[in-house]
Amino acid sequence: MSDHSTASVVDRPEPLREVGQATPSPPSNWPAVASVALMSFVLVLSEFLPIGLLPVIGSSLHVSVGTVGLVVVVPGLTAAVTAPVLTIASGKLDRRKVLIALAVSFTASNVVAALAPNMLVMAVARILLGVAVGGFWSMGAGVAARLVPAEAVNRASSLITAGISAGTVVSLPLGALVGHLAGWRTAFFIAAGAALLALAALALRLPSLPPTGAIRMATLTSSLRVPAARIALLATALIFLGHFAAYTYITPYLEDRAHLGSSAVTLVLLGYGVAGLAGNFAAGAIIGRSLRAVYITAAVLAAAAVALLTTVTGMAPAVVVLVLIWGAAFGAVPLALQVWILRATPDAPESGMTLLVSVLQIALAAGSLVGGLIVDGYGISTGFALGGALALLSAATHIRPRLPHA
Repeated sequence: MSDHSTASVVDRPEPLREVGQATPSPPSNWPAVASVALMSFVLVLSEFLPIGLLPVIGSSLHVSVGTVGLVVVVPGLTAAVTAPVLTIASGKLDRRKVLIALAVSFTASNVVAALAPNMLVMAVARILLGVAVGGFWSMGAGVAARLVPAEAVNRASSLITAGISAGTVVSLPLGALVGHLAGWRTAFFIAAGAALLALAALALRLPSLPPTGAIRMATLTSSLRVPAARIALLATALIFLGHFAAYTYITPYLEDRAHLGSSAVTLVLLGYGVAGLAGNFAAGAIIGRSLRAVYITAAVLAAAAVALLTTVTGMAPAVVVLVLIWGAAFGAVPLALQVWILRATPDAPESGMTLLVSVLQIALAAGSLVGGLIVDGYGISTGFALGGALALLSAATHIRPRLPHA
């Protein structure tokens, strides 16, 4: 694919479709879309819940803040491996059955985490979650095109990815609040209950979704040869590496550097999540007109907010404003990247999503790991500075000259 076609892929406003879905379009099935959105919400809730609990989990399990950051690293690495493995292994299975099995996995994960007596058992619980995360984001996040007509796909995709922001809205403040009032184990039991609700919703509302075609390793490598896909994956790696180098340690930052009490931290984290939800829906409304502009704007704003947080420690109003900007900006990122990769790989959407999930989760895990090492060795401000720089580099991958007729 030429550079000319790459630019066209990025900016064309057409809704996304699964292979073979152009004619006829499926009838609207918004309850099914809502059940998938609920699953995305609970997955993100489960994955990010420990971020608001890192200090208390570390104290309870007798490990440092940097070490307990592994509860974020482990599911990310697991998801990176299981995304391609599950996609290839389940190539001939009904996607409804696969998604239900994944829901069972992350329900069990939360129960085991709530009962974990040490870091080893906690790691096992987070591996179970990583299996569900990898499978869902490679196979579940792209099913919108099979549940609604073509003209509604972007809106349905926005609803599903809104689960990311909604999960963020709940996970950090829930962890901080419940951990303060009833202990961190109670927070994981609550997540397990939410997982059961998601499992029931999928079983009741999701229709049969036969596979659209077997995915093989050759399909994945073929998608990697598409220039637009490679650019999207590079941008994904940079922004998720930077984001999680900082975001994983936002609670210690707010407590130790911004000097906020537990109640204030909970409110700020809630504000971050609400801003992220608004950013997601705002991106969904305009992304069809200019995907490139949405992504560059979001990445630059996130970079600026994270970097500036290193300069305003102790200035509570400025900290709150920058955290809200960070949340709103990053809220647009997952949807933009999903749309980008699906436009770049229209003939193999699950292949494109699998690559995106693997890169995203490796970067998430690496960001949390590197962030932990930096926090332990050089302090939180250094981790935030790195996060801002990487987000800015991610934006730069998409600042390319517009070619004639692109």
